[in-house]
Amino acid sequence: MQKKILLLGSGELGKEFVIAAQRLGQKVIAVDSYANAPAMQVAHGFEVINMLDGTALDAVVEKHKPDFIVPEIEAIRTERFYDYEKQGITVVPSAKAANFTMNRKAIRDLAAKELGLRTANYRYATSAAELKDAVAAVGIPCVVKPLMSSSGKGQSTIKSEADIEKAWQYAVEGSRGDVTEVIVEAFVNFNSEITLLTVTQNNNPTLFCPPIGHRQERGDYQESWQPAQVSDKDIAEAQDMARKVTEALGGAGIFGVEFFLTDEGVYFSELSPRPHDTGMVTLAGTQNFNEFELHLRAILSLPIAEITLERTGASAVILASEKGENPFYTGLEAIAALPKTDFRIFGKPTTRPYRRMGVALTYDTLQTAADTVTQKAKAAAALVCVSSK
Repeated sequence: MQKKILLLGSGELGKEFVIAAQRLGQKVIAVDSYANAPAMQVAHGFEVINMLDGTALDAVVEKHKPDFIVPEIEAIRTERFYDYEKQGITVVPSAKAANFTMNRKAIRDLAAKELGLRTANYRYATSAAELKDAVAAVGIPCVVKPLMSSSGKGQSTIKSEADIEKAWQYAVEGSRGDVTEVIVEAFVNFNSEITLLTVTQNNNPTLFCPPIGHRQERGDYQESWQPAQVSDKDIAEAQDMARKVTEALGGAGIFGVEFFLTDEGVYFSELSPRPHDTGMVTLAGTQNFNEFELHLRAILSLPIAEITLERTGASAVILASEKGENPFYTGLEAIAALPKTDFRIFGKPTTRPYRRMGVALTYDTLQTAADTVTQKAKAAAALVCVSSK
């Protein structure tokens, strides 16, 4: 049952997905805007195009005639997906899911207005002047994010009116695609954040992975751990929200659904229709299937009988500190010598400050506290230094 998969976006998440696909005998063509992207290094073939160019995207789809189109990033001409579905190609999880979630406006309005999920108070702005009005409406402090971005790019917190102009410029610079618009969210006084990996299946029930806790800086995750400690009440509420929004979007695959946990209950935050960066903790063997294997099996309609928690695990990012090319790494021998520890180097050809270049993974028994394992992951990641020529 070999299928041809066109992977749109070839970063570290895509690379792990390709590895999972290779193990089950699938054929993958990896696409990105630059050559030698991580997933290209392990795929059967690759294409280098601007995925916001609809004509170029159409040409690649016509050339390869895939069974599945699997988006891995936001900057894609996603409205083309509806036409691809009409051609008989399966868009993962669905054209609607990919189109809605590539734009924060569409997914937030779906969650808040159509489904009635609890979210932060929010407004939109298309200029610095509109941003000032939006900030006045939601209050200070608040968070500003481009409608299209990833890994925290363009995201900032406004703590005073003096921050508004700077926040607008930073959001525009960090925006992906051709949409110059931001979402302004009232600050939620949360106790913790979680990712609830939600697996929708074509012919079987929706499944949930044990919750993943995470910590962010600059809008990007720094450490994640599984399982996160969440009350039965909050996990039930989060699962209900995740089920509603994924059913509304349709299709089969894994969704990374993010929530804030507060004294007032659970707040829906964001959703990604694909493996989530915080879910890299599952590479530490915390589950019977990691998130990439789950995504693939759901796509192929292979039944997933259950998702079981096997051990406590954590991940911590390995970051670059400067701009450069042809990176090299020191400290790999030190991290390799640590017990119950693993690591991944993503193989990105260039660096820039704070770019994620690898991840440290640690694990222990289920009886071990997540905080203990997370501190070990942070210490392990700190052993690795990324340098560029």
